[in-house]
Amino acid sequence: MTRPILAALIAAVSLSLSAGFADADELLRACNGSDRQAATKSMCNCIQMVANKSLNNSEQKLAASFFEQPHKAQEIRQSDRSNHETFWLRYKEFGTAVEDSCSHLR
Repeated sequence: MTRPILAALIAAVSLSLSAGFADADELLRACNGSDRQAATKSMCNCIQMVANKSLNNSEQKLAASFFEQPHKAQEIRQSDRSNHETFWLRYKEFGTAVEDSCSHLR
């Protein structure tokens, strides 16, 4: 998988986590349900494992929504809301962590 494909997968997946992880696996479900070629079971599991360490539940849910609404990621990135800026910084760190942890699964 090329770097842009991984970045698109991460952006599409994007992130929903929180303290507690009560309804974790948001990204796993979104990733597994996507039609992206790079979304293998092992890649999706790895992304979810990284998300559980990096994002809270609400962040994982927001990130997961990017799979069905990819443009939403751009809207969040460009938003002036402070909570969106905070999320986006954490999301970028998450993307880097996914690349570091999951790139061997390409």
